[in-house]
Amino acid sequence: MRKILGSVLTAGLLLAPALLTAGQKNHDDAFIPGPSSEGKLIKNVRHQLVMLPYYTIFDDLGFKVDGSTVTLEGAVTNPVLKSDAQNVVKSVEGVSQVVNNIKVLPLSPMDNQIRRAEFRAIYGDPQIGDRYGHQALPPIHIIVENGHVTLEGVVANQGDKNLIGIRANTVPNVFSVQNNLQVVGA
Repeated sequence: MRKILGSVLTAGLLLAPALLTAGQKNHDDAFIPGPSSEGKLIKNVRHQLVMLPYYTIFDDLGFKVDGSTVTLEGAVTNPVLKSDAQNVVKSVEGVSQVVNNIKVLPLSPMDNQIRRAEFRAIYGDPQIGDRYGHQALPPIHIIVENGHVTLEGVVANQGDKNLIGIRANTVPNVFSVQNNLQVVGA
Protein backbone atom coordinates (compact mmCIF):
# COMPACT_ATOMS: atom_id res chain seq x y z
CA MET A 1 0.00 0.00 0.00
CA ARG A 2 1.34 3.39 -0.96
CA LYS A 3 1.33 6.42 1.33
CA ILE A 4 0.06 9.75 0.14
CA LEU A 5 2.08 12.64 1.42
CA GLY A 6 1.03 16.23 1.61
CA SER A 7 -1.50 18.12 -0.47
CA VAL A 8 -2.42 17.85 -4.12
CA LEU A 9 -3.61 20.52 -6.51
CA THR A 10 -6.30 19.01 -8.73
CA ALA A 11 -8.57 20.92 -11.10
CA GLY A 12 -7.66 24.18 -9.39
CA LEU A 13 -8.71 22.95 -5.94
CA LEU A 14 -6.25 22.37 -3.14
CA LEU A 15 -7.13 19.03 -1.65
CA ALA A 16 -6.72 18.48 2.07
CA PRO A 17 -3.44 17.18 3.51
CA ALA A 18 -3.43 13.41 3.56
CA LEU A 19 -1.66 10.69 5.49
CA LEU A 20 1.49 12.23 6.91
CA THR A 21 3.32 11.54 10.10
CA ALA A 22 5.77 13.89 11.75
CA GLY A 23 9.22 13.46 10.29
CA GLN A 24 7.96 11.42 7.32
CA LYS A 25 10.77 10.96 4.81
CA ASN A 26 9.25 8.40 2.44
CA HIS A 27 7.76 9.86 -0.70
CA ASP A 28 6.30 6.88 -2.50
CA ASP A 29 5.06 9.14 -5.28
CA ALA A 30 7.33 11.97 -6.37
CA PHE A 31 4.40 13.72 -8.04
CA ILE A 32 2.63 14.41 -4.74
CA PRO A 33 3.87 17.52 -2.96
CA GLY A 34 4.46 17.33 0.76
CA PRO A 35 3.73 19.82 3.53
CA SER A 36 5.32 23.26 3.46
CA SER A 37 7.37 22.34 6.54
CA GLU A 38 9.30 19.53 4.88
CA GLY A 39 13.01 19.90 4.31
CA LYS A 40 14.71 21.66 1.44
CA LEU A 41 16.48 18.44 0.38
CA ILE A 42 13.17 16.58 -0.03
CA LYS A 43 11.61 19.47 -1.96
CA ASN A 44 14.61 19.70 -4.28
CA VAL A 45 14.66 15.94 -4.95
CA ARG A 46 10.92 15.94 -5.73
CA HIS A 47 11.29 18.96 -8.00
CA GLN A 48 14.14 17.37 -9.93
CA LEU A 49 12.16 14.14 -10.45
CA VAL A 50 8.92 15.71 -11.66
CA MET A 51 10.84 17.96 -14.06
CA LEU A 52 12.41 15.01 -15.90
CA PRO A 53 11.52 15.36 -19.58
CA TYR A 54 10.55 11.69 -20.13
CA TYR A 55 8.44 11.30 -16.96
CA THR A 56 4.91 10.44 -18.13
CA ILE A 57 1.68 9.00 -16.78
CA PHE A 58 3.02 5.56 -17.74
CA ASP A 59 5.84 5.90 -15.18
CA ASP A 60 5.83 5.88 -11.40
CA LEU A 61 8.67 7.49 -9.44
CA GLY A 62 9.12 7.69 -5.70
CA PHE A 63 11.94 8.16 -3.21
CA LYS A 64 13.03 7.75 0.38
CA VAL A 65 15.47 9.98 2.23
CA ASP A 66 17.71 8.69 4.98
CA GLY A 67 20.11 11.44 6.04
CA SER A 68 21.94 12.37 2.86
CA THR A 69 21.14 9.07 1.07
CA VAL A 70 18.23 9.04 -1.39
CA THR A 71 16.69 5.75 -2.48
CA LEU A 72 14.79 5.93 -5.78
CA GLU A 73 11.81 3.61 -6.31
CA GLY A 74 9.15 2.95 -8.89
CA ALA A 75 8.78 1.64 -12.43
CA VAL A 76 9.50 3.34 -15.75
CA THR A 77 8.93 2.51 -19.41
CA ASN A 78 12.05 4.26 -20.69
CA PRO A 79 15.49 3.07 -19.45
CA VAL A 80 16.85 6.60 -19.95
CA LEU A 81 14.43 7.85 -17.30
CA LYS A 82 16.00 5.52 -14.72
CA SER A 83 19.51 6.86 -15.32
CA ASP A 84 18.31 10.46 -15.70
CA ALA A 85 16.53 10.25 -12.34
CA GLN A 86 19.69 9.02 -10.66
CA ASN A 87 21.82 11.72 -12.30
CA VAL A 88 19.55 14.65 -11.39
CA VAL A 89 19.18 13.47 -7.79
CA LYS A 90 22.98 13.10 -7.49
CA SER A 91 23.29 16.77 -8.42
CA VAL A 92 20.96 17.95 -5.62
CA GLU A 93 22.83 19.81 -2.92
CA GLY A 94 23.00 17.71 0.25
CA VAL A 95 22.73 14.32 -1.46
CA SER A 96 25.82 12.17 -0.89
CA GLN A 97 24.56 8.83 -2.21
CA VAL A 98 21.77 7.63 -4.52
CA VAL A 99 20.45 4.07 -4.43
CA ASN A 100 18.57 3.43 -7.67
CA ASN A 101 15.85 0.76 -7.21
CA ILE A 102 13.76 1.95 -10.16
CA LYS A 103 12.50 -0.96 -12.24
CA VAL A 104 12.56 -0.68 -16.04
CA LEU A 105 9.39 -2.26 -17.43
CA PRO A 106 9.91 -4.82 -20.20
CA LEU A 107 9.46 -3.81 -23.84
CA SER A 108 6.23 -5.25 -25.12
CA PRO A 109 4.00 -4.20 -28.03
CA MET A 110 1.02 -5.69 -26.17
CA ASP A 111 1.79 -3.66 -23.02
CA ASN A 112 2.10 -0.52 -25.16
CA GLN A 113 -1.30 -1.26 -26.69
CA ILE A 114 -2.78 -1.75 -23.21
CA ARG A 115 -1.24 1.54 -22.01
CA ARG A 116 -2.87 3.46 -24.87
CA ALA A 117 -6.20 1.70 -24.34
CA GLU A 118 -6.14 2.37 -20.58
CA PHE A 119 -5.31 6.02 -21.22
CA ARG A 120 -8.29 6.34 -23.59
CA ALA A 121 -10.60 4.47 -21.20
CA ILE A 122 -9.65 6.56 -18.18
CA TYR A 123 -8.86 10.03 -19.50
CA GLY A 124 -11.33 9.75 -22.39
CA ASP A 125 -14.20 9.67 -19.90
CA PRO A 126 -15.36 13.30 -19.52
CA GLN A 127 -16.04 12.82 -15.80
CA ILE A 128 -12.39 11.87 -15.28
CA GLY A 129 -10.55 13.65 -18.09
CA ASP A 130 -12.02 17.06 -17.33
CA ARG A 131 -10.96 16.88 -13.66
CA TYR A 132 -7.63 15.09 -13.86
CA GLY A 133 -6.40 15.13 -17.45
CA HIS A 134 -5.71 18.80 -18.05
CA GLN A 135 -2.44 19.05 -16.15
CA ALA A 136 1.17 18.87 -17.27
CA LEU A 137 1.53 15.59 -15.39
CA PRO A 138 -1.90 14.15 -14.50
CA PRO A 139 -2.15 12.60 -11.02
CA ILE A 140 -3.33 9.17 -12.22
CA HIS A 141 -0.45 6.97 -13.40
CA ILE A 142 -0.99 3.80 -15.44
CA ILE A 143 1.70 1.14 -14.95
CA VAL A 144 1.48 -1.91 -17.25
CA GLU A 145 3.72 -4.93 -16.84
CA ASN A 146 3.13 -8.14 -18.78
CA GLY A 147 -0.58 -7.43 -19.17
CA HIS A 148 -1.12 -6.51 -15.52
CA VAL A 149 -2.22 -2.92 -14.82
CA THR A 150 -1.51 -0.95 -11.66
CA LEU A 151 -3.11 2.45 -11.11
CA GLU A 152 -1.08 4.81 -8.91
CA GLY A 153 -1.69 8.37 -7.78
CA VAL A 154 -4.40 10.38 -6.11
CA VAL A 155 -8.05 11.28 -6.65
CA ALA A 156 -10.40 13.66 -4.91
CA ASN A 157 -13.02 11.16 -3.71
CA GLN A 158 -13.98 7.49 -3.47
CA GLY A 159 -16.45 7.83 -6.36
CA ASP A 160 -13.66 8.91 -8.70
CA LYS A 161 -11.49 6.00 -7.54
CA ASN A 162 -14.30 3.53 -8.17
CA LEU A 163 -15.17 5.02 -11.59
CA ILE A 164 -11.51 4.92 -12.70
CA GLY A 165 -11.24 1.31 -11.53
CA ILE A 166 -14.35 0.37 -13.49
CA ARG A 167 -13.09 2.13 -16.62
CA ALA A 168 -9.67 0.45 -16.30
CA ASN A 169 -11.32 -2.98 -16.06
CA THR A 170 -13.15 -2.49 -19.38
CA VAL A 171 -9.93 -2.66 -21.43
CA PRO A 172 -9.51 -5.96 -23.30
CA ASN A 173 -6.39 -8.18 -23.03
CA VAL A 174 -5.70 -7.10 -19.43
CA PHE A 175 -5.01 -9.92 -16.97
CA SER A 176 -5.60 -7.86 -13.83
CA VAL A 177 -6.09 -4.30 -12.57
CA GLN A 178 -4.69 -3.25 -9.19
CA ASN A 179 -6.28 0.04 -8.13
CA ASN A 180 -3.76 1.70 -5.75
CA LEU A 181 -5.28 5.16 -6.18
CA GLN A 182 -5.46 7.03 -2.90
CA VAL A 183 -8.33 9.29 -1.89
CA VAL A 184 -6.90 12.53 -0.56
CA GLY A 185 -8.44 13.62 2.71
CA ALA A 186 -10.11 10.25 3.38
